[in-house]
Amino acid sequence: MTNRRTLMQSAAALVVAAGLPWHQAALAADEAPDALIKRLSADVLETVRNDKSIKSGDVDKIMVLVNKAILPHVNFRRMTAAAVGPAWRSATPEQQKRLQDEFKTLLVRTYSGALSQVTDQTIVVKPLRAAPGDTDVLVRTEIRGRGNPVQLDYRLEKTPGEGGGWKIYNLNVLGVWLVDTYRPQFAQEINAKGVDGLIETLAARNKANAGTNAGVAGAK
Repeated sequence: MTNRRTLMQSAAALVVAAGLPWHQAALAADEAPDALIKRLSADVLETVRNDKSIKSGDVDKIMVLVNKAILPHVNFRRMTAAAVGPAWRSATPEQQKRLQDEFKTLLVRTYSGALSQVTDQTIVVKPLRAAPGDTDVLVRTEIRGRGNPVQLDYRLEKTPGEGGGWKIYNLNVLGVWLVDTYRPQFAQEINAKGVDGLIETLAARNKANAGTNAGVAGAK
């Protein structure tokens, strides 16, 4: 269980970091999904290795970069809705916004520490099994380094219009989808306290995580 949790953290950290090298949004909109993941993976690993602040877990810096770069290229609304489950449809627009904001913060603060573990890993993108007209695809990859290869698969959807292109909305590590790890937790909170209760719980966890991150930073 601990090993799987560590792998999930490392994989989620790569998703968080995936927004860091997005310097060519127009190019990304025209890229095939597997080519996109391949380019991003290489850029992410290089960026993390060369940025001391990111490797040290500077959450504030990661948050700024996520807000500027990753959100335009990840369907975070769909990711949050899937994690929240049926209650998402009855939530108000303000509640949905709060859920997205708190969930994003939770992922960044929870998994940013895993970025410091990036060393000599490489990512191999497997051949894409999709038809030319598909708008929802699975891109399969492996993280290779010390130990056995780690399965890391991405679900992407093709979004139309200006600012569209392929967007990540879920990922799979060793057969476990990221969204699925949170859905039972969120459902339990919603059943006990409602949507506002889930929001309050996420906000409290983020506040606690912020304190922990600040303590770690201060100790360096």
